[in-house]
Amino acid sequence: MGKCRLLLFLAAISSTFRLLHASSGDADPIYKVCVGRCKETGCVGDKCFQHCNFSSGENPIDGPWYLQEPLYLRWKQWDCHSDCRYHCMLAREEERQKLGLKPIKYHGKWPFRRVYGIQEPVSVALSALNLAIQFHGWVSFFILVNYKLPFSPNKKPYYEYTGLWHIYAILSMNSWIWSAVSHSRDVELTEKLDYSSTVALIGYSLLVAILRAFNVRDEASRVMVAAPIVAFVTTHILYLNFYQLDFGLNMKVCVAMTMLQFIIWAFWAGFIRHPSRWKLWLVVAGGILATLLKIYDFPPYMGYVDADALWHAISIPLTYLWWSFVRDDSEFGTTTLIKKAK
Repeated sequence: MGKCRLLLFLAAISSTFRLLHASSGDADPIYKVCVGRCKETGCVGDKCFQHCNFSSGENPIDGPWYLQEPLYLRWKQWDCHSDCRYHCMLAREEERQKLGLKPIKYHGKWPFRRVYGIQEPVSVALSALNLAIQFHGWVSFFILVNYKLPFSPNKKPYYEYTGLWHIYAILSMNSWIWSAVSHSRDVELTEKLDYSSTVALIGYSLLVAILRAFNVRDEASRVMVAAPIVAFVTTHILYLNFYQLDFGLNMKVCVAMTMLQFIIWAFWAGFIRHPSRWKLWLVVAGGILATLLKIYDFPPYMGYVDADALWHAISIPLTYLWWSFVRDDSEFGTTTLIKKAK
């Protein structure tokens, strides 16, 4: 049975590293001509943009066109240039659909349809739901360990991983906040913040998995385990922010750390008699499925729901179940330590 589980994990890991090649819709000659004409006229077909302000001679009034945007539009960066790209993309995709062609990526992104200026509305809504579930899970855990479970004689919780889970909750909520922001408007800054917060969360989650699975309680030992993980994650984040924002490399790093912690949790659940190990198994299985969805990209259905949105959706019940396991683990750990003290 153990060998079968190992083979399943190895198969999942190997399949996650398949390379994805994005179509270059922005190299489409028809799309490029459309964008070029839009920059000159401020119109795509019959649709013109008020913030593309041109004189009768088709020359920008009062300087370059990109400086003529209202301040709030410049802040969101939904300017004349981005609107030209967006509406040319939609127009080109409508033409391709009539020809029976599948959607392709433009500038590395699938052709999403905006809602009230939000770039990926479904992913934003699901990110907000994930944030709410994370907050609920953290608050319920905080109430449990501080008000319902007994304290040790030194007035601290018996459960020795309480502080680790508080930090995990803060990093998780931070990650979902920047996920919502990035999906609202994907520019270089929001993308870097999203990637950095996600890498920090995954790296810390790996650290927690190691410390809990191997029952590392001594502070010196925890520091020794944490040092190489923190160094690696910090180096990777610096690389993404100050050298190259490499999506492919970041995906490989995140998947490797994610699958490693899944393996650790799975084997731990298989070798201990934890009363809630079935929850852990469900989270691991669901996490692998969600990771595969994150990697095996496909175009958004009706311009709204893509693989990333489905990954966000799966994360909601998994997050609820995960915090349920954490609460159970705190009760189990407290009960075990009280029995040993007696």
